[in-house]
Amino acid sequence: MNLSILNQEQKNFRDAMSQLAAGVCIITTNGNTGPHGITATSVCSITDTPPTILVCINKKSKVNQIFKDNQNICINILSSKHLDAAKHFAGITKVSMQDRFLQDEWQKTDKNPPYLKDALVYLKGQINEIKEYGTHSLFFTNINIININNKNDNLVYYDRNFCSTSKILDIK
Repeated sequence: MNLSILNQEQKNFRDAMSQLAAGVCIITTNGNTGPHGITATSVCSITDTPPTILVCINKKSKVNQIFKDNQNICINILSSKHLDAAKHFAGITKVSMQDRFLQDEWQKTDKNPPYLKDALVYLKGQINEIKEYGTHSLFFTNINIININNKNDNLVYYDRNFCSTSKILDIK
């Protein structure tokens, strides 16, 4: 969206939210139209009983309806080595959806959502409920597969830029 057509309240809100660092994920799905995915930071754990994650996708996104139709999701939590993949799935590059899954180490099966083999974490599940709110669809997803790989530095989005968490601060 062109920021010049936003009202001042919307601009202020977006500026404020740009200061909230967020982990970068690639959200994938698979179904009759093949695998699709999108880069997202609006991902939130809801509860661990049952394990449930909220994923928010703009209603104007080309993949919004595909996620609704497929009802399956894989949340791939990225490390800084996945910067190029994050850019591809964000639409920053001109790489086609099909070609996005030919790069990196994507594992694909017939109707299951693809997962990134070396993601920090991937979580697979079924969409349990969808709510529409403002400009976004909210996908409440029950998680049934969790895979945690070796720890690495997270890819985060902060101040409208990709960053890494290369230094862990001591909390003691």
